[in-house]
Amino acid sequence: MQVSDDDVEDMDRDTKHEVGDHLLMGGKRFACHEIYLSDSDQSEEGLNIELQHDLMDKVGLVECALSEFAHDHQLTIAEEMRDQLSVLEAELTDESEKLASILERVERNTEAQREMNRKFDMQYQRKIAEALDDHLTTVQRDHEHRSQIEERRIRDDAAREEAKRKEKALHEEKARQERIRAETKVQARLEAERVEKEKAAALEAERKAAKEAAAASDKKSSESVMTASPEASKVSKDVTSQPARPISEGQKHSTGNTIRVTENAQKLEEKRLSVYNEIAAQNEALGLGSNKAYRKFEMEIARRIRTITGSKENVRVKADELIKLISGSTCPQSISIAMFAQKVVSLCVKPTGSFNSAVYAYGRVIVHVTSKVPLAMEILIAELNKVCIYTVPKYIMYSEAAFQTKEAYYKAIGYAEEDGKIESTDSYVDRLSACMKLYGALVQTEVDGCQNLHGIREGWAWIARFLNVFPANLYTAAALQAFLEMAGFALHKRYKTQFRKLLDIIARDFLTALKDRGDAKLVKVIVSLRSYIESNQFLNEPEGWRLRSSLESHNFAPDSDHDQQYHYQQNRFY
Repeated sequence: MQVSDDDVEDMDRDTKHEVGDHLLMGGKRFACHEIYLSDSDQSEEGLNIELQHDLMDKVGLVECALSEFAHDHQLTIAEEMRDQLSVLEAELTDESEKLASILERVERNTEAQREMNRKFDMQYQRKIAEALDDHLTTVQRDHEHRSQIEERRIRDDAAREEAKRKEKALHEEKARQERIRAETKVQARLEAERVEKEKAAALEAERKAAKEAAAASDKKSSESVMTASPEASKVSKDVTSQPARPISEGQKHSTGNTIRVTENAQKLEEKRLSVYNEIAAQNEALGLGSNKAYRKFEMEIARRIRTITGSKENVRVKADELIKLISGSTCPQSISIAMFAQKVVSLCVKPTGSFNSAVYAYGRVIVHVTSKVPLAMEILIAELNKVCIYTVPKYIMYSEAAFQTKEAYYKAIGYAEEDGKIESTDSYVDRLSACMKLYGALVQTEVDGCQNLHGIREGWAWIARFLNVFPANLYTAAALQAFLEMAGFALHKRYKTQFRKLLDIIARDFLTALKDRGDAKLVKVIVSLRSYIESNQFLNEPEGWRLRSSLESHNFAPDSDHDQQYHYQQNRFY
């Protein structure tokens, strides 16, 4: 059997591959499954002897040499492999030591980095705390600075307000002194006029006495000659018949026109008219018609009057605002009083749907204002008397001798002229009724803590004078109906049985006279008055008489007739 070099090389290569595969499998120790390797020399020698005997027995000398060579070669390979394993083990140990060293160094570096981060964190937190402290110190300093500035500003504002208050007080004192001087002047003139009237009345009384004495002597002389049949004459003791005075400038009538009015009512009207004319002259001297600032002030008064509603809070607020406007130093008081009176009366010029529901509120506001400014009541009543003669009460008799045309008579009793034409009777009666409703609501108003300068006694006097002098017709019936609707409840509450007696007179005499006229236009008012008396409507509170306790939420819209009312007042005022 021969073993060639190729076979040896193949054997060597196979052995190397087997050893290499074992190394790749990751074992730390190299193990040969086919060859037993021992560390002792005896085992090697014994193995050699045994192998030699075996080889010699089986093969020849060549084969034995080849076997020995192969064995030596295997031993050499095994030795090399052990050396390589030792080297690998040493390298692996070194690598393990290096890895442990590296891990230890990494841990030290990590700990050092952690410690450094901790120091950095503490330093950063310290810087943040210092910055925050600096910021808070700056904020506090700025706050103190602002507080000082605010305190200084408040002190300056207080000083300015005090200066303004003193200046305003000075102006108010000057205005008050001017008002006192003006009122003193007016009172002096009124007193002088009163003295002159008293003198004129005394002279008139003397003349009348002389005439009566002459008439008595003539009568005695005539009785001796002939007998005269007695004539029944009915003259009311409180009624005067006299030539008519012009109602306004530009209206002139003949002396045949007569006015029916009681003596007391006439004197009161003349007194109010005198004060009214005095105030009008004073306002004209102050430049009322030419000052635009007065126009703006007038609009402020008109706006507050138009926004009056039937609630307690609204009445209180509007009354306070009007009192401040009238009593303030912005506008002379005489002008503000005249504006107030005209704007209140303008509500009746063309009444809107909200007029009836707010008329009692108007009365309360008027009482509030006039209790603080008494002169305003005189001017208001005078203005109301000029617009509606039935509030006096006064009645103008028609006669062809006194008035050339019916239109002249209509203008005399208060008909308005629109586009050159006299307004309709219905429109006139509506305005008349509105004026009487405002007057009736005013006289019956009672407010706690305020004195009504034209209160319920004036209402009682009005209805007594009315029944004494007024004839029964459409105008007087409408005036009476409107007045009773507003003031009847309060009149019965105050006078009780006496008021019922007056109602009996109205039902018996006045309504009968109306019915006897046979005018179809009177049917409605006759039915209304009779129903009011027979159904005892005066026992029930009228609608709107008791003000609401809280303000209902609603938006106020200016009346569509406001422009017409404003132009009406401008024509009368300017």
